[in-house]
Amino acid sequence: MTDRPTDVVATRIALQAASVCLQYPDETLRAEFSSVRRAVEVLDVGLTRERLTSFLDHAAATGPLALAQHYVATFDQRRRCCLYLTWWSDGETRRRGASLAALKARYRAAGVDVLGDELPDHLPLVLEYAATVDIADGLALLQEQRAGLELLRLALIDAGTPYRGPVEAVCSLLPGPSPADVAAAKKLARTGPPREQVGIELAPFAPVPTGGR
Repeated sequence: MTDRPTDVVATRIALQAASVCLQYPDETLRAEFSSVRRAVEVLDVGLTRERLTSFLDHAAATGPLALAQHYVATFDQRRRCCLYLTWWSDGETRRRGASLAALKARYRAAGVDVLGDELPDHLPLVLEYAATVDIADGLALLQEQRAGLELLRLALIDAGTPYRGPVEAVCSLLPGPSPADVAAAKKLARTGPPREQVGIELAPFAPVPTGGR
């Protein structure tokens, strides 16, 4: 019998798996899908595992070009399917710049810098931070951005895309039920998410030099 991971380890696995699934599926990323599937298979049977497996099944059955084209059509050509979390709360305003700066400072406080070209609110990067750097703060960050995350989930469902699976998996890890519709998600944005507590270092993050900058 295969030993099941602890709750914390299982959450890390699910977050890391979702992070991989939600990145652009170039050749390097697609090569990771088999490893991701093996990791997901150790999770308890339930919504999180089912949603991740559903997407991985789709990716395995879809040609590389078609999968890449679908990713672009979903996330680059549909404004309502935005993977940048502060866009949902701040839009294209000066306030968003402050939110992005605060996120960078938050990562640095955890001992890492963001590497590469992605903004610090990019959902796959936030998921990786939670999975590989600071799970408590990462889950808290996702909960703070819950309304935008749920609006993204609803937009992906409306678009009929298998990419709904990884986002639904992430939402299932957070406290409280997901809003059933856009109106409920917008109400969540006004009132705030439930206040319950939610009880591998990889390329985008690098240790902050101890000598300062």
